[in-house]
Amino acid sequence: MNLIDIRMVGTQILGFLLLLWGLRKWAWGPLLAQLETRRQKIAGEFAEAERRQHAADALQAKLEQDLRAIDVQARAKLQEAVAEGQKVAGEIRTQAQKEAQDRLARAADEMMREREKAKELLKEQVIQLSLATAEKILRTKLDDPAQRRLTAQFIDEVGALR
Repeated sequence: MNLIDIRMVGTQILGFLLLLWGLRKWAWGPLLAQLETRRQKIAGEFAEAERRQHAADALQAKLEQDLRAIDVQARAKLQEAVAEGQKVAGEIRTQAQKEAQDRLARAADEMMREREKAKELLKEQVIQLSLATAEKILRTKLDDPAQRRLTAQFIDEVGALR
């Protein structure tokens, strides 16, 4: 009994090999090529994403550096403005003090001139009063009580001028 037919087994092996060759040529080859293409596309997208991530990190680092530089510049400008303000305030303070001293000096000079004018006026009045008194003395015959009265009157008039 021959249960296995060699021809049939040979035909089945030949058919199986033809099927494998056909699948490899028309199914496995294109399928593996598509899978390889897809793998390369995904790898390329990952590489692109990584490149973009590095670019974004570099840009972020540059922006942070620029922001620090801007902050430093802003602080420097603020310090310059404060220094300039203090300088201007000092100049204004110095100018105001100088003007105040000038005004005080002018006021003192004006007071001295007014004092001198008052002295001259007082001197002139004393001279006129003295002349008037001398004239009265010369016109009247003076005895001791009259001379005392005229002298007291003269002193009162001089005291009233002050």
